[in-house]
Amino acid sequence: MISVLILTRNEERSLPGCLASVAWSDDVHVLDSMSTDNTVAVATAAGAKVTQREFDNWSSHQNWALRNLPFRHPWVFYLDADELVAPELRDAMQQAVAAPGDAVAFRVQRRDFLHGTWLKHVQTTPFYLRLFRPEKMRYERLVNPVSIPDGATGQVEGFLDHFPFSKGIGAWIARHNQYSQLEAEQIVVNRTGQVPFSLRSALFEPDFHRRRYHQKELFYHLPMRPLAKFLALYIAKRGFLDGRAGFTYATLQAMYEYMIVLKTRELQRTSSRCMCE
Repeated sequence: MISVLILTRNEERSLPGCLASVAWSDDVHVLDSMSTDNTVAVATAAGAKVTQREFDNWSSHQNWALRNLPFRHPWVFYLDADELVAPELRDAMQQAVAAPGDAVAFRVQRRDFLHGTWLKHVQTTPFYLRLFRPEKMRYERLVNPVSIPDGATGQVEGFLDHFPFSKGIGAWIARHNQYSQLEAEQIVVNRTGQVPFSLRSALFEPDFHRRRYHQKELFYHLPMRPLAKFLALYIAKRGFLDGRAGFTYATLQAMYEYMIVLKTRELQRTSSRCMCE
């Protein structure tokens, strides 16, 4: 009763494990961003349905998938190639869609790992809307998209295990270098008024995902954001309880935030010069 959607780009190493963890589904779709390695061959050999599309930005890519892929079942579970579905989560999701009530989407709890350590405390949030009716879901933002369900949401037990450092620290930094560019572009777009920031929504919006979006925009207005992010993750979120892995992760996130700050300034300077000419 659940179709599966996996987004890929050169994931020949991670994809086999991911596909094995969703082998319970008879309708697995891989939306590939024109991989240059053996990702497509790996997916095809496992029986997945492969569609290739040039990547533009995250929300556009995901929205396109939900509107165009021929899912067999009314419910879709979305995950990335470096994520694995634990058996308990599989069972809980199947039970949830069998009797969803008025829910159109369900949150799952994700466990991020660094060098074998579960980053239990230092994560910004462990909950993500990944199981949903595709016609009731849409995404916003160029990167780190916000999930916008059209209806009530619920939560299922079990874990989605995430291994963001499976390709090494260098690959993580390279990927987040790309993400930081999209984040900077998103900030510039927001400040032109196309996606207005609301302090009231950041503080009082009842919908978790809309509130999180506005909280991110509030965060973008803070001075010394990289330091603030490190302190938020390592001290306020008690990332120090995750040991060396927690310190490493908080430091990397602060570096990522500083890349966003620098690229935002660069884009704004470029925009100002263009307006003056």
